[in-house]
Amino acid sequence: MTTLEKISRGLAKIMYWIAGIAIVSMMLLTCADIFLRYLVTLYHKTHWEFLAAFRPIAGTYELVFFIGSVAVAFAMAHTSVEKGHVAVSFVVNLFPKRVQAVIETVTSSFGFIFFSLLAWRSVVYANHLKASGEVSLTLQLPFYPFVYGIAVSAASVCLVLLVDIFKNFAEAFDK
Repeated sequence: MTTLEKISRGLAKIMYWIAGIAIVSMMLLTCADIFLRYLVTLYHKTHWEFLAAFRPIAGTYELVFFIGSVAVAFAMAHTSVEKGHVAVSFVVNLFPKRVQAVIETVTSSFGFIFFSLLAWRSVVYANHLKASGEVSLTLQLPFYPFVYGIAVSAASVCLVLLVDIFKNFAEAFDK
């Protein structure tokens, strides 16, 4: 395992854990909000005074949206490392190993180009959002840090794909 591969796998693992924490956070936030909404409804039906202080969590929808973007974006690199994405390999598996490696090199190269463009345009868009001061409606949270997170995630996928390109290229042209 090369140093670049160790770095890409380590980064993917860290981002995967962040994505997992984001998913658990979304679950806990949603459950807490549902429970608090239930208490508010119960207060209006029963008029029990000890329930009067409870309120739903303001901006839950926005927070779930932002945390969800972290969960999805930060899981991409780990999915690439584990080859967990959808792949049509039925026909490719019929070819010799060298041809399979060439096809993998080509598809990884296209993925690298796509995620490079995604990372670049995400940085451009985040800069635009930062300059314009775009914020969410309820909580007034800025959008740009989450778009930068998508850019970092796309760049980490590029690193994983670059390692795949090198490995497949070596396999394709190794004697």
